[in-house]
Amino acid sequence: MTQTITKVNKQGRIVIPIELRQQLGLVAGSKLIARLEGNRIILEKPDDVFQRLRSTFNSSDSIVEELIAERRAETANE
Repeated sequence: MTQTITKVNKQGRIVIPIELRQQLGLVAGSKLIARLEGNRIILEKPDDVFQRLRSTFNSSDSIVEELIAERRAETANE
C-alpha cells in the first residue's frame, strides 16, 4: 500500500502525488468519482465503480427469479 501526506489548499484542492497517479494510470483530465464513506473520502475511476456495481447486480442469483420462486412456494402452500 502506498501512503503519503498531502494538503488541502485555500480553494479546497488537493494534489494526488505522482507515485499514486502513476500507479493508477491517472493523467491530466482523468475523471474520478468522489464519495464519502464515514470519515473517509474515496476516489475511484468511473470504470472501476461501474465494474463493482455490475458484479453486485449481475450475481448468478436473480432477484426476480427468487421472488417468483417464493410466490410459487406460497401459492403451493395455500
